[in-house]
Formats: sequence, structure tokens, C-alpha cells
Amino acid sequence: MVISIGNDHAGVIYKKKIIKFLKNKGIKLVNHGTDDEKSVDYPDFIHPVAKDVSSNKSDFGIIICGSGNGAAMTANKHQKVRAALCWNIEIVKLARMHNDANVISIPSRFISLDDAIESVDVFIKTQFEKGRHLNRINKIMCK
Repeated sequence: MVISIGNDHAGVIYKKKIIKFLKNKGIKLVNHGTDDEKSVDYPDFIHPVAKDVSSNKSDFGIIICGSGNGAAMTANKHQKVRAALCWNIEIVKLARMHNDANVISIPSRFISLDDAIESVDVFIKTQFEKGRHLNRINKIMCK
């Protein structure tokens, strides 16, 4: 499994802890995020993650910014990307099971670091249910 990760200045600490967690699981990571807490423009670090996911260079993406909203909006501009803003475990599970989300957007200013790590773990372990959800997923992309 390969995961691309990107973040702005609000997600530096979360990214570093998530990377450590995933490396301990033997997961390969591509780091597109900043390592500096000096203010930056989140799209510069989110577009590369979305490109990796949309081109199948990465299986999943993890994006982190203060609210998670800007990161999710940016990633969702890319074809084949389904970024979900996730702030609790139930939302994480539903994003994967029903929406086949392939990018998790973490709002670092609104969830704890422990919850963020657990969210990532649940995200990569939860399978898409397909069935009735597949038809809906096929209607998301603009043609």
C-alpha cells in the first residue's frame, strides 16, 4: 500500500505523528506536505496528493489543514478523487463504506491527534460496500 500525505502549516504535527504510525505498519508514504509551521497556501500541498491518487500512484491520500474544508475542496477538483472531511470514526467508516472515499481530510484544529490517528487507521482498513452505493459513486464524476 502507498499513501500520499499533504498538509499546510496547521497540520505539521499531525502529519509527523501519522507518518510515524503508518511507517510502523510498513506502509510506504509519499510526503507532499510542509514541515514548517509558517503560514503557507494549502493548495500547493494538496494538489500533489490528489494527483497521486487520481493517477493511481497512491492507493489513498491523507490531507490535513486547520478545518479540513479547504483541503477537501482542493482535492475534490481532481477526477477520480473522493475526499471526505472526517471528524469522527462513524463519518470515517461511512465515507469508505458508502462513498468509496480515497482521500481523508483531517481538520487538525477540531479533532485530537489520537482521534486523527485512529481515523486514518479505520480509513485504510474499511472496505467499500459496493452494491447500491456503486451506482451513486459512478454518478459523482463530471464527464
